[in-house]
Amino acid sequence: VYRSIHSINTSGGLPACFVSGWWFAVPQLLSFVAFVLEESVFICTSCTPLYFFEFVSCTAFLFTLLLLILLSTSLYQRIGITCWPQLDFIYTGIIAVFLLISSIVFAADNTGSSLERGAVAFGFLAMVAFAADFLYVLKEHGHPFKRGAPPQEDMESAAPEGEKLNPPVNGTE
Repeated sequence: VYRSIHSINTSGGLPACFVSGWWFAVPQLLSFVAFVLEESVFICTSCTPLYFFEFVSCTAFLFTLLLLILLSTSLYQRIGITCWPQLDFIYTGIIAVFLLISSIVFAADNTGSSLERGAVAFGFLAMVAFAADFLYVLKEHGHPFKRGAPPQEDMESAAPEGEKLNPPVNGTE
């Protein structure tokens, strides 16, 4: 989410890379469809898995929507959070894990109605979308918490100082 919206804020338009553009809306839309289908279920024999799935799919949708609103407006500057990439990385991973768990639990214990099967299917699809985003960040950008030296090419390309900051004292350097 952060990578997509941050580049919109800084460049003024949607970039064309995989995670940006339309892709950032896919996990949110899938979790929303799972939530709507789950809300359409009126009868449950064991409601605890249904409620857990409801909580996770609703949280995935609403928190992602909150991040999208914050990062697509100037509100993100007022919050005081300076580690948006790390926040997005952790959030995406946690939501993927919880969607996997809740979808497995709900798939294992439901009445088998078409609405429940559809909700479970969209729950798994949303989990795959969140996990794909998480893995893409790992592959393309590395772990966001890894602290290391700047790339060697940047160090070598720096031009030496052309003018001394302090003038020589008594004609010596």
